[in-house]
Amino acid sequence: MTLAEISSNLLYVAFVAYLIATFVFGGAVKGNKEGTFKSESRWGKVAITITLIGFVANLGYFFTRWGATGHAPLSNMFEFTTAFGMTLVAGFIILYFLYKTPVLGMIVLPVALLIIAFASMFPSEVSPLIPALQTNWLAIHVSTVVIAEGILAISAAAGLIYLLKVVDLTKKSKQRMGLEAIMYSLVLVLGFVVASSFFSFTGYEAEFTYVDKEAKDAAVTYTMPPIFGMNEYVALTDDAMTPLVEMPPIVHAGKLTTVTWSILFGTVLYWLIRLVFRKRISAILKPFVKNVNTQLMDEIGYRAIIIGFPIFTLGALIFAMIWAQIAWSRFWGWDPKEVWALITWLFYAAYLHLRLGKGWQGEKSAWLAVLGFIIIMFNLVAVNLIIAGLHSYA
Repeated sequence: MTLAEISSNLLYVAFVAYLIATFVFGGAVKGNKEGTFKSESRWGKVAITITLIGFVANLGYFFTRWGATGHAPLSNMFEFTTAFGMTLVAGFIILYFLYKTPVLGMIVLPVALLIIAFASMFPSEVSPLIPALQTNWLAIHVSTVVIAEGILAISAAAGLIYLLKVVDLTKKSKQRMGLEAIMYSLVLVLGFVVASSFFSFTGYEAEFTYVDKEAKDAAVTYTMPPIFGMNEYVALTDDAMTPLVEMPPIVHAGKLTTVTWSILFGTVLYWLIRLVFRKRISAILKPFVKNVNTQLMDEIGYRAIIIGFPIFTLGALIFAMIWAQIAWSRFWGWDPKEVWALITWLFYAAYLHLRLGKGWQGEKSAWLAVLGFIIIMFNLVAVNLIIAGLHSYA
C-alpha cells in the first residue's frame, strides 16, 4: 500500500470518527433533560475520545500525504479544504478541554464533516507542484491562512449556538428568517456533495473548447450538464447538452455550472428535510441548546476572533504580499482572491471595532461572527470556483 493510499484511508477513518462523535455529542446534550449536566459529562468524555481518535487519523492523513507528495498538502482545493476541516476540529478540541462544551462539538463536527465531504469532490490525485508553488512560502502562507480560518470558524459556531438559544422561532421576524437562511446555506454545501456524487455515478462528461481571458484557445471538461457555457465555446462531445447561457471569459462557466447544480440539489434537500420533520431546521436544533450558557458562547466567539484575526493578518495579507512580490514582482494586484482576503480582513477589523468601541456584544456579536464565516465560505467556494484569477490553479 502506497503512502497516498494510506493517507486516503486515514482521512476516511477521521470522517467516520467525526460522524460518530457528532451523534454522541448530540446524545450527551439531548440526554441532559434536567440540567444536571451528568449526561454531558459522561457522554461528552466518550464523544471527545472518539473525536481525538478521528483527529489523530486526520493528522496521519496530513503527514502521510505530505510524504507522498513531497510538499505540504495545501496546494489545491482538496488539500486546502481538508486542512481547513482539520484546523476547525483542532480548535474545537482545545476549547472543549478549556470549557467542557459538548454542544459546541454538536455544531462544529457536522460543519467539519461538510467541509471534508466538500473537499472529497475535488481531484485528490498526487501531482507535482506547478512552478509558482515550488517555494517554502506555500507552507508558510497557506498554513497560517488555514489555521486562522479554522479558529475564526469556531467563533461562528459559538455565534450560531448563541442565536439558536436566544432567537424566538415561534414569532415571524428577520432574526428567525436569517437563522434559517444560515441553515439553508449549510444544506447547499451538502447539495454540492450529492450533486457531484450523482453525476459521477452516472459517468457524465462533456468536452468543450473555448477562448480564455488571455484570448487563447483552451479546453474544459464538464462533469455536470452544462447550464452555462464558456466564452466562445465549441462542443467536442456529440450528445452534450447545449449550454443555456454563454459567460464572459472572466467567469469559469464550468464551475459556475457546478455551483448552480449544487444550489438546485441543495434546495431540494432542504425542502425534503422540512417536509420530513415538518419544521424549520433551526427549530429541529433548538431543543439541543436549551441549557446553553449564552455568556460563555459569547466569550468563546470573541476569544476565537481575537486569536484568529492576527493570524489571518499574517497569513492572508503580510505573507501573501511577500510571496506575491517574489512570484509576480508586485505586492498587490487586485486579483479576486486578494480582494476577498482584504474584504475578510476588513470585516473582522470592523467586528473588533464594533465590539470594543461600540459595545456590540451578545446577539449582535453572534450575527457578525456567523456572517464572517459566510464570507470565508464565499471566498472558498464562489471565488475559487467561479471567478478566474491568478489563484485559479488552486
